[in-house]
Amino acid sequence: MQHETLKYVMNGLMSRYRERVPDVLKIANAMVEQGIINNIADIENDHVAFRTMGVPQLGIQSFEKIFSHFGYEKREYFYFEGKKLNAYWYAPPSPEYPRIFVSELRVWDLPQHIQNIITSYTDEVKTDPVDALDLNDAAAVDAFLHTPLWRTPSWEDYETLQQASEYAAWVIYNRYYLNHYTISVHNLPNGYGDIRKFNEFLESIGVKLNDSGGKIKISPDGGLLQSSTVAEMIDAEFADGSTHRISGSYVEFAERKVLPQFADLPVDQIGREHRREGFETGNADKIFESTFSSQTQKAEMEM
Repeated sequence: MQHETLKYVMNGLMSRYRERVPDVLKIANAMVEQGIINNIADIENDHVAFRTMGVPQLGIQSFEKIFSHFGYEKREYFYFEGKKLNAYWYAPPSPEYPRIFVSELRVWDLPQHIQNIITSYTDEVKTDPVDALDLNDAAAVDAFLHTPLWRTPSWEDYETLQQASEYAAWVIYNRYYLNHYTISVHNLPNGYGDIRKFNEFLESIGVKLNDSGGKIKISPDGGLLQSSTVAEMIDAEFADGSTHRISGSYVEFAERKVLPQFADLPVDQIGREHRREGFETGNADKIFESTFSSQTQKAEMEM
């Protein structure tokens, strides 16, 4: 029963995400056309990510209840000092599901006037909304993840938040929309299991990559290599009726190296448990910037 509910929720997340991020199908269709994969279903989703506001009735402690109910297990904690974020990742109940990475803004670390703007929205949520959600009702969970928790922000508030924390501005407008999904590059056939070669393919089809910290972010142990597209710009309507182009979501790519103790395993016997697991603060710190104006403005100028 929970398996079917989780499947429904994941499908709901991905269907709306594909609508908002044209790069998802652009990349997948090109992979089929160039014979990298036979069909889109061959793509393994390494992980999905969500962003939240770290206030008492919301944030990680609220959001994680949804996926914990479906059997996800909480793993490592991450702290991003410069961006004022906390994060955890969650291991799935079985390998056909993606890992989940959930971050939250440390609202109380921001200047008082920024806290006041954020809480003017989040205070509309009086109690933890997940506590009132029937987590066995797949349609209800799906709807919750795509229903605004607070009013549409004003453009003035959005701009003020953007100057203090681009993460805060993203969440105030996008809420729980899927921030990104991740193609497991290491499982691709035909020699494309190398992220450098896969990035060349992406750029050959006109995909703009986040170059903060370099186009490939590499963990200190060399076992986790990641890259990402620059966020899709969306036409967003604000409370005052004005429409502005802002950052939406993006696509990530991950290559997890086989752990040294399994180096001699035949390729067809290598599973998730044989590869570098988890995440890396340094990598993730730069991946967050896929939605930042330093990346999106550069991408728009190059178009």
